[in-house]
Amino acid sequence: MSTNLIFLIAQLIVVWLIFKALLNVLNTVISAAIAIFVIGIILVFFGFSPETLIQKISNLPQMLQQLVNDVRKFFGW
Repeated sequence: MSTNLIFLIAQLIVVWLIFKALLNVLNTVISAAIAIFVIGIILVFFGFSPETLIQKISNLPQMLQQLVNDVRKFFGW
């Protein structure tokens, strides 16, 4: 076999692996987007407005810091 044929086969294998990896990433992104959309629809159904949801998400770091501080106080750390 000539070296050109071997390089062609190796390149095709690499391209195929990259293509499959990109398809997996695309699948993950689409699944996450659908999950976020469904969760948002469910929250709107139960009366949460998008503004309230954004406000709660933006306050999340502060709430987590307060939780950590409360746990430290509780255990005396």
